[in-house]
Amino acid sequence: MTISPVDYASLLCSRLCHDLLSPVGALNNGLELLADETDPAMRQRCMELLAESARTSANKLKFFRLAFGAAGGFGDMVDPREARAAIEGLLSDAKRTTLGWLVEAEALLKPAVKVLLNLALIANEALVRGGTLDIGAEEHGGQLEIVVKIEGAKIILDPEIRATLTNGSDQVTARGAAAWLVHTLAAQTGGVVQVVEPAAGAMIFGATMAAR
Repeated sequence: MTISPVDYASLLCSRLCHDLLSPVGALNNGLELLADETDPAMRQRCMELLAESARTSANKLKFFRLAFGAAGGFGDMVDPREARAAIEGLLSDAKRTTLGWLVEAEALLKPAVKVLLNLALIANEALVRGGTLDIGAEEHGGQLEIVVKIEGAKIILDPEIRATLTNGSDQVTARGAAAWLVHTLAAQTGGVVQVVEPAAGAMIFGATMAAR
């Protein structure tokens, strides 16, 4: 893979802007409607929509800060509960996917948390009609095994994202920025990423990497 840091930063910025455009645009539209609306009931509805859009924007920003940024403090370790809260916030916006959390570690390395969060992001987007998203992480012999399992009525994983996750790529688009990060972080510690479909309506994403 020969993607430059500048190229990847540009792809990541494009991805974040795309994901934030909808809730921020809804805020702007809501404010415009509120300025012209005089009916009390409609003004109340506008306020509810504004609150929902603001909450969605905040949840996405909190998630992206931890998944792509330097959140979690200045140390090398992050409390997994921060990751869980970020994922719960992301899922609460659509209210169509339930989370199962099976991570018992008190702390994880920052790269591991980023892999976990980005796998959760990719898996959730593959759940086109919602379903269940279960996340687990266990340490075995110095290696951390991260597993994200999804089940739902309709699962679609973009072939580009699947290929980038498992094999890496030097032709990454903004849509595949999260997958490229997962593959790169795992590969840096000699780990691997796998995607399997054990049954109809189910898919498992797995990643191994150094635990410490």
